[in-house]
Amino acid sequence: MAMLAELKCSVCQAGDPSLTDAEITDLLKNVPDWQVIEAAENGQAKTLRRAFKFKDFLSALAFTNAVGQAAEQAGHHPALLTEWGRVTVTWWTHKIHGLHENDFIMAAKTDQLYTGES
Repeated sequence: MAMLAELKCSVCQAGDPSLTDAEITDLLKNVPDWQVIEAAENGQAKTLRRAFKFKDFLSALAFTNAVGQAAEQAGHHPALLTEWGRVTVTWWTHKIHGLHENDFIMAAKTDQLYTGES
């Protein structure tokens, strides 16, 4: 498999299957800092979540904007929570109410955008 961050998101349709637990476990090896969360705010859909640390609010905001630009280019958008010194990014695919390979691709792209500022 090519490096996830090098892949492009594919078009996902309502009714497409979400990833199986085995597929999720396999893909998580490529983005080990991310956690799979079943979030109540998403109707118990499985999501990918990671919190990134920064030295201040402006660095966190710059990262948020970079993730937003990458999301817009891919046509796949996360939930972003920007706080002083921290950005929490959550990926999932609304159309299938769960995780898709696109979520892991975007998690890998998000990791590439992170400069490790803390």
